[in-house]
Amino acid sequence: MGIKISAINFKITEKLESYVEKKVNKLGKFVDSVVSLEVFLKVVKFESTENKEAEIKIKVPGVSFFVEKTCDSFEEAIDKAVEAMEKQLKKYKESH
Repeated sequence: MGIKISAINFKITEKLESYVEKKVNKLGKFVDSVVSLEVFLKVVKFESTENKEAEIKIKVPGVSFFVEKTCDSFEEAIDKAVEAMEKQLKKYKESH
């Protein structure tokens, strides 16, 4: 499963990129055929400490899923976004 990671308003480190890949790869077990999986990491609201945003978009045949979480760190935002995406994918899998 290929993952496209985009960093917006900052330069991503290798450590963060591998963390994202490790966490997001777990989502593959919830759906059979992933068309695309994109992760967007952004720094928003520079004046705030809770300014790290993670978005995950997954496309499977006929359906798209989207999650967005903002936290103090990218790791925390990714963790929460992956949890929310797991819930969406489990619901989808149960109904199909």
